[in-house]
Amino acid sequence: MTINQHIEEFHGLPVTDFLEAAKEGKLPEAPSTAWKVWVDWDDETAFAEHWATFLETVAVEKVTALVIGRWFSEEPESLAEALPLILASAGRFPALRALFLGDITFEECEISWIQMCDITPVFEAFPQLEELVVRGAGEDYDGNDRLALKPVRHEKLKALRFEAGGLPGPVVRAVGACDFPALEKLELWLGVDNYGGNWTNEDLAPFLSGANLPALKHLGLQNAETQDRIAAEVAHAPVVPRLTGLSLSMGALTDEGAAALLEGQPLTHLKTLDLHHHYLTEGMQKRLRDALPGVEVDLSGAEDPNDNWRYVAVSE
Repeated sequence: MTINQHIEEFHGLPVTDFLEAAKEGKLPEAPSTAWKVWVDWDDETAFAEHWATFLETVAVEKVTALVIGRWFSEEPESLAEALPLILASAGRFPALRALFLGDITFEECEISWIQMCDITPVFEAFPQLEELVVRGAGEDYDGNDRLALKPVRHEKLKALRFEAGGLPGPVVRAVGACDFPALEKLELWLGVDNYGGNWTNEDLAPFLSGANLPALKHLGLQNAETQDRIAAEVAHAPVVPRLTGLSLSMGALTDEGAAALLEGQPLTHLKTLDLHHHYLTEGMQKRLRDALPGVEVDLSGAEDPNDNWRYVAVSE
């Protein structure tokens, strides 16, 4: 997963740029694609107008997947400006099953500059939602234009991913306090403190226990400077035996963390182990592959293990 390109597929569907498709007069059938609505650079038309046109043009009652790109044309603006428009139209999307908030590349806006807001109403407005992706957390340390979440219960959500250069501690704790009985896949790009990632390893305890996530099959605790410590805790986490996928990628994982994984509980039951962007020696990489012959282990993106400055894949 990278943030230097717009997504081309979402929820198993190809992504269609509504603005481009409408301009060309080539609109696909509403349920056959994931519709993207956004504002281009220096676009004189505001997001509200594009959204209204989308509602008027597409049979939105049949739309199953929706991608929201940049909602501002120049300087970053809070999602609080655009989200109410989407929520006000929720009743017109009875078939919506997937929502991506913030398909914004770093060329359009650095991930730490994407200004978010409280997304709790999304869960309340879309009770049939099965997949939610949120990119960005904001950089206002006074609490304004920052990603926020209150603990909620949602019966249908199966996949949830937060992408951030620094995921706020209150958000991590709120996710841990949520009740998601159907959630099968959870991924948290934890990020660094310099960009608002003031979570602690103790905040990860609910995910490692899995007590409130009875259906969880894939867990991603990623993009962390303390990836070694996370790996050591995962090695003995109660949730691991029922997982089919585990991702500890994008962070500063070294031989120490990988050794802890191998010396902990068995991982041979996994289908996938994603460790891409790491600081593992070639010897440790071989040891991992040899120990997990039936597991698809992603060891791409190897960084220099001798480098004293170890960075996460996504921060600013």
